[in-house]
Amino acid sequence: MTALDGQCETMTGVVFAGDLSAPEPVPEAGIEAAVGLLRDGRLFRYGEDRNSIPEAALLEQEFADYQGRKFCVGVNSGGCALFIALKAAGVEAGDKVLVNAFTLAPVPGAISHAGGEPVLVDIDDRYVVDLEDLDRKAASSGARFLLMSYMRGHIPDMDAVVEICARHDITMIEDCAHTMGGGWDGRLTGTFGKAGCFSAQTFKQVNSGEGGLIVTDDEDLAARAVLLSGSYMLYAQHRARPSLEVFDRHRFTTPNCSMRMSGLVAGILRPQLAELEDRNLRWRHIYNRLAADLAGIEGLNLPVRPAKEDFAPTSMQFSVSRDVLDDTQLAQFIDEADAHGVHVKWFGAPDPIGFTSRHDHWRYIDGTRAGSVPNADRVLSRLCDFRLPLWLSDEDCRTIAAVLSEAIATARANRVSACA
Repeated sequence: MTALDGQCETMTGVVFAGDLSAPEPVPEAGIEAAVGLLRDGRLFRYGEDRNSIPEAALLEQEFADYQGRKFCVGVNSGGCALFIALKAAGVEAGDKVLVNAFTLAPVPGAISHAGGEPVLVDIDDRYVVDLEDLDRKAASSGARFLLMSYMRGHIPDMDAVVEICARHDITMIEDCAHTMGGGWDGRLTGTFGKAGCFSAQTFKQVNSGEGGLIVTDDEDLAARAVLLSGSYMLYAQHRARPSLEVFDRHRFTTPNCSMRMSGLVAGILRPQLAELEDRNLRWRHIYNRLAADLAGIEGLNLPVRPAKEDFAPTSMQFSVSRDVLDDTQLAQFIDEADAHGVHVKWFGAPDPIGFTSRHDHWRYIDGTRAGSVPNADRVLSRLCDFRLPLWLSDEDCRTIAAVLSEAIATARANRVSACA
């Protein structure tokens, strides 16, 4: 209802008819590989057929080569990749692990699974880790580990992050779930820390429904990760692995957690690696096209992307100015956009919805020890995002921007209390 005429005002006109949750199909080569495996029936993560190489072992070698790292381990999901990397890096019960406050629930979940205690690090207005707070908490927390989460594909100044970790003797594990093929200043994410962890969930750069990959140059971490993933004593079947002598140091003291990637998942993924660079170019085009349109909407603010950030965007984030919409109006904006075909997630919503939650929703974390993150609280209260499927055309981008523009105008004009 407008403040002037007392009539409830709703959007009319433009509607986006697509489904932002719909991915591109799996490439035919991946489908053929999956069908071949189903016909063969050898779906278990290891085989006793000495004349063939498991699909997961082939994928590991190919992804290690792509990343320029010595070793790679395929696992069930990005979340269990984080858990295994943390455990293999030496995280023990009660160890404090630094993590930036803007991330998704599987990240602190992996820390908890490994027995660690998350210590939240603040973020800045670019949605990345605040370097001053990282330096401060690295010095004061007693943490020996950093789980660096490139949430939604936003990459901080990694030269500075590496320097801070080196100065405080902190081991960094990278959460690269949203940055496969992305990097900083020409260097791929997943190569800055002791290990890098990737996701093959449907909404990421490659799609097998679910799956994870760990890369590292550390032979002991790699051997422990292979054993943790559930290799039994069949670790020799891995190709991107350290020497068998390294496994002798760990095979009797490392538990089997049964998290190994299946051959079916690996077979679906292998053909997609060849398309990775082209996909990321297409995603950047979509992102830049939409960013240009959204930049003209009053009250909608996009983060600055530094020239050194080689981002690989599978989604779009923006903040809504409190001067333009209050919280009630922001909730109406979300509803209006959704009703017109653009499903926007709001990190500031009172309750977690779908995949979206924030640190104060993770009540298994000890808030008194997790650390204060006032800027993250401010930023997340106004932060929105939505998916960018690869099939979006320039016309689709224009339509999405028009829907969001109208939704903001409608929410801004309405006196919500009278329309309730």
